[in-house]
This record gives sequence, structure tokens and C-alpha cells, in this order.
Amino acid sequence: MSDNTKLIDVILPQLAESLVSATIGKWLKQPGDQVDQYEPICDLITDKVNAELPSTVEGTLVELLAEEGQTVNVGEVIARIAVAVAAPAAPTVPAAPSAGAGQVNSAPQAPAAARPPVPAAGGSADAPMRSRYSPAVQTLAAEHGINLAAVPGTGMGGRITRKDVLTFLESGGAAAVHASNGAASAAGHQAQEAAQQPVLQAVQTEVQEPVRHSGLHLSESPRIPTIEVEGGRGSSSEFLIDVTPIRNTIATRMRQSVSEIPHAWTMIEVDVTNLVVLRNKLKDEFKRKEGINLTYLAFMMKAVVSAIKDYPIMNSVWAVDKIIVKRDINITLAVGTEDSVMTPVIKKADQKNIAGLAREIDELAQKTRDGKLRLEDMQGGTFTVNNTGSFGSILSYPIINYPQAAILTFESIVKKPVVINDMIAVRSMANICLSLDHRILDGVICGRFLQRVKDNLESYTPDTKLY
Repeated sequence: MSDNTKLIDVILPQLAESLVSATIGKWLKQPGDQVDQYEPICDLITDKVNAELPSTVEGTLVELLAEEGQTVNVGEVIARIAVAVAAPAAPTVPAAPSAGAGQVNSAPQAPAAARPPVPAAGGSADAPMRSRYSPAVQTLAAEHGINLAAVPGTGMGGRITRKDVLTFLESGGAAAVHASNGAASAAGHQAQEAAQQPVLQAVQTEVQEPVRHSGLHLSESPRIPTIEVEGGRGSSSEFLIDVTPIRNTIATRMRQSVSEIPHAWTMIEVDVTNLVVLRNKLKDEFKRKEGINLTYLAFMMKAVVSAIKDYPIMNSVWAVDKIIVKRDINITLAVGTEDSVMTPVIKKADQKNIAGLAREIDELAQKTRDGKLRLEDMQGGTFTVNNTGSFGSILSYPIINYPQAAILTFESIVKKPVVINDMIAVRSMANICLSLDHRILDGVICGRFLQRVKDNLESYTPDTKLY
């Protein structure tokens, strides 16, 4: 360790008041990597969500004290970062005014010695460093179609940082390429490009690969983490999949829900023909105005929130000798992906109109797709709404999101022949299924609640306003 650097401990922070530990999901940086301030260094897995841990300092990661998959308590040191400290300036400052041209050039070389070495021709140790890209750099390059071979790197061993990519974009690219490649030989540059090409192809393959998914972002491609698969036990008829920390948490919560909550469920059929006409009338204009899709879920959620206002007991939890009724209506969304089920929350949904709910749904869908949900995005839910109809389901029995009192699913909209005033008509129909905690809720109150949701959905007309 140089005299001009000092080690800073990276401590696991308390992400929320109730959390006392977290699991290291994946290290985004490795020893020797340059780390910018606020740049994520690892993924943390808590009870409900992945959270990125940003660095509080700028420096070089020198040591990892926790392994991937290891559970660490709040306050423990998980890594160390070497940061530069100001060197004593007394020997160099007085000599600068009277020195000749050669001495003037030598003055800046003292701090330059503490900087990472610039990639040079034949420097085989630098090539692996330059071709190692962080997820943030890969994502930014993929979004803007940048060939990382043309981006100058200022990190350790010529490593490209997110700041380098942003600088490259702001400068128009050409000037940055000439400035960074002036000191490198043609042979060194070609070797670096050859080392980067497999990485770029892997990134492009990952971005373009179709991913099966469901939930709010049915038309989007969420980030799917890699699951390690082991070979079968001497047989090709089976294989093993490691249980990820998130999957283990889901299993624990589901087991807790079905073992502690006496589940019951009921269903009602709703005529949503007017809703279909209303959405078809407004969706294109809404897309142009807001830049987001107008989904059926926004209308559904508005109908549910209005019904909860009429029946506040639906917005409650069981507390052994008391039933706690929540004043704020915070709607939890069950969003399924190939890997897991996330439950982001729309806070104070009763204070939002249909357009506001649509914006919240789109924002949470984007965060879920990018794996950017924060812990606060997942907390405080009081009632869960699930859009199982997005993948064609017409009837389902949902498990209650513990410790809430109920969960409601909106099934697929299907055209059916329906008898109206003793005449048969083709109408757009949908099922709504409700699972309830029978300690808190009974059939009468839930039947009335579902009837109110049905009335709210069927009351939409082509003149209904979004704002």
C-alpha cells in the first residue's frame, strides 16, 4: 500500500429499521477495480428485494471480506477501499518558481505516480483489466450502441468506468477517441479490441435473448439473474438448481402465510365491456401525452381503492388480540418474473387518479425490469392486487401476502355470450378472485366488497375522465 493512500472500511449499513442482516448477492466490483463515489459495488439481498450498495468514497477496491451468498450482519465490514490522500506539498511547491522547463514537467509527476498505470503496448497485465466491464458500463453502452473499444478508460489498468462512458457521449466520441488512443501503439489497441470482442458479443446476446415473463411488464424484458445448474446425480433424467436467497425468502413467506392464515376464497364475474371501449378510446392519446401505456390494471386499481374506502376492514392486519385497520391505502402489486415474484407498493393510492396510478404502475414496472427496486419501494403495503390475466389465466387461487388480510386478482378479459334482458349479447367478461384471512374477514363483508368492485368497474363509461 502506497504512503499516499489509506484504507477505508465498507460497512454493511442498516437498510431499514427492521433489518439486521443482508446477503451478498453479487460483487459488482473485484479487487483492483477503480470505484467512483456512489457507484454500486455489490448487490444486497434482503427479505424482499435486491438493493445495490453504493460506495461512499472514490478509490480502488483492494479486499473483499464477504463472499457471494454470505449473510452479513449490519455494521460488519464487507470490503476495503484504498483512497488517495493529499501528499505533503512542501518539497515541491517552493522549487517550482525557480526551476527550469525540465523541473516544471517533473512537478506533476509526483501525484501521477499514485495514479493507475496507463495501458501500454505489450502490457499484458492491463488487457484483462480493460476488458472487464461493470454492469453499469455494459448497460449504458448497450443503451447508446457504444463500442467500448473506442472509449478511453481512466480506471485501474485502463478500466472503463461509467463516468468514462458519459464523458465519451458528451464529447461526441471522436475527440475522446483521439485523446485516449494517442499514447497507445497500434498493436496494443488491436489486442485490447480482440480482448473486448467476446465480452461485447456476450452483452449483445444477453440483451437480445427473449425472456419469458409475466405481470405488469408483459411487453418488457426484465433482468433475469443467472441460476447455477448442476449436473444430474449420475443420470440425464434430472438436474439440480440452486435455491437463490430470494427464492428461499419467497418459500419462507409462502409457508408462513398458508400455515398461519386460514385462507378462504371467493370469485365474482364482471362485465368490462364499457371499460374495454374506454381504454381503446383513450390509450393512443394517453401514450402520446404521457409516453406510457394505459393498462387495464390502472382502472382496476382505482375500482379496488374506491371499494376499500367503503369497506376499510379490507385494509387491515391480524394482531392476535386486535385487528389493526390501516388508514393509508397502499396497494401492493404482485409482479412475477422468470426468477421470482416482486411486490412493489403504490403509496397512498387513494390520493391518485387513474392517470396517476398508470404512471406509478409504469415506473414500478420499469424498476422491476431493471432490477432497481429499492427497499422502500417494497414496504408498507396494506392490500395486494395481482394481474394474473396478463398471461391468460381465467381463474386462480392467490396466496395472501402476509400479514395482509386479503389479495385480489384480475383475470383475463374474455368475450362471452351473456343474457341481458332475456336476450343474448356478446360481452367482454372478466373474473375477479379474492383470497381472504378468515380470522378477520367473513363471506358477507367480502361479498359486499367484491360487489362494490364490480359496480365500480361496470360504471366506467366512454366519458370517464383519467385526470
